[in-house]
Amino acid sequence: MNRTRILRIVFTLLCLLMTTLTHAEKQPEAYKLYDNKGNVITYDQLIKSLSKVDVVFIGEIHNCTITHWLELKLLESLYKADKKKLKIGLEMFERDNQLILNEYLQGQITSDRFEDEVRLWPNYSTDYAPLISFARENHVPVIATNVPRRYATAVKEHSLAYLDSLSAEAKSYMAPLPIEYQENENAEQGFAMMGMLGKNKHSNARQIAEAQAIKDATMAWSIANNLQEKFVHFNGNFHSDGRNGIIPYLLKYKPGVSYAVVRAVRQEDISKLEDTFKGLADYYICVPEDMTTSY
Repeated sequence: MNRTRILRIVFTLLCLLMTTLTHAEKQPEAYKLYDNKGNVITYDQLIKSLSKVDVVFIGEIHNCTITHWLELKLLESLYKADKKKLKIGLEMFERDNQLILNEYLQGQITSDRFEDEVRLWPNYSTDYAPLISFARENHVPVIATNVPRRYATAVKEHSLAYLDSLSAEAKSYMAPLPIEYQENENAEQGFAMMGMLGKNKHSNARQIAEAQAIKDATMAWSIANNLQEKFVHFNGNFHSDGRNGIIPYLLKYKPGVSYAVVRAVRQEDISKLEDTFKGLADYYICVPEDMTTSY
């Protein structure tokens, strides 16, 4: 075979290879993990980092199925690292339901009774039941951290000052009064938009933000009073974005506590973290915008 023919064959093969690469479909990815600088990190790197702090905040997108799956995996991994030290808390459970939650975790009541008597979120069975089941099976304490929603509603309608008129028993379900309002620009902007929509269209934007503040303060108070060595808290991302929300209150109630924030984001392209999210968290779970949601 002469040299010219060999070169033609090589050229043809290269053309075929280039054509194949050009038309090859990019493999779909369910998520990517990033650090606060936008660098891709591995799952093991994330777990090692989270294992070093006292409190881990998982700022979720409430209807994101991949985030909820990863929440369970993170819980399983952190349990292996700190088996006897770990407690978890959830925004989705309110403090006046702690007794019922404990009774279920300890096997004293059935799942049917638990689900009938606790004010569960509509997506509990798909998104939060796996976390509770894991905690129940492994004897991990679960703390209902949030203020009863009726008191948050009262703040939305009347302002934080209204809480002074409540009974001592009612006040026992929230952070100590008076609540010093902490500015939270990310939340205020979001709630100002909410105030223009639906049932909130006649609400005062500041009072909506104050209602969020009583939730943040109460969740922080709950964490501070239950933190021994390791606490993982699951909350909507507004509650921990930019290290605001819960975190300033936690540092007030428990000075010197170490923490890390993980934030779920949805992007059209997850090959890199968008600049708009940088600075909101320490680590990111980046999920495609077209990923299935639970509602």
